[in-house]
Amino acid sequence: MTGFDIDLVRAIGSRLGVPVTIANHRFDDLLPSVTDGRFDVAISALSDTRKREKLVDFVDYLLAGSGMLVPRGNPRHVFNLGALCGLRVDVQKGTSQEIALESQSRACTSVHLHPLDIRAFATDDQAFAYFAAGKSDVHVTDYPVVAYLARTQGGGTKYQVAGKQFDVVPYGIAVAKKNPAERASVTSALLALINDGTYDALLKKWGLSQGALRSAPLNAGTLFER
Repeated sequence: MTGFDIDLVRAIGSRLGVPVTIANHRFDDLLPSVTDGRFDVAISALSDTRKREKLVDFVDYLLAGSGMLVPRGNPRHVFNLGALCGLRVDVQKGTSQEIALESQSRACTSVHLHPLDIRAFATDDQAFAYFAAGKSDVHVTDYPVVAYLARTQGGGTKYQVAGKQFDVVPYGIAVAKKNPAERASVTSALLALINDGTYDALLKKWGLSQGALRSAPLNAGTLFER
């Protein structure tokens, strides 16, 4: 496992002087796993939303939205969610992107257009593999991920990002509400990493500097939801 989240949580552990054991777990079970104590924290591009804040607390660390990846040349002329009516779209189960796609599908049928053909997978890797095999027209996931895939796959010539990112919200590190001491420790460590430059260095490494937060707010996602 690689990525900004992996590097950041390891840096937080190092700052706290505790070992970090990372488990690759089903996305739609991450928050229940935190609330019942199977995991101390969860960090996996988790959008901080009102609904999720009812289950856990979020220490927010990055601003990012969702994005759409299409073949180079954008043969289906995708420019926003409204252009997805009737198209085959893949996504990871349990994500905010899946909710957005289901909402858009209903909007399509409400004006007598074809619904989206949504294929949801347990992991984002599985969803992307389906797209890469040519079985879907659009891969929808976190914007930093689609930007990275467009930049790296096939030397940057195979895919492109369609349109602008949408539904920009903070990503948060999920901590059980019953564990305020751990929440405080994670917040303190994250602030220290921001202050000593480690955070900025990791953002630069992964091309995410545009999403930087200069603080570690708690449950700030409510400020971004309509």
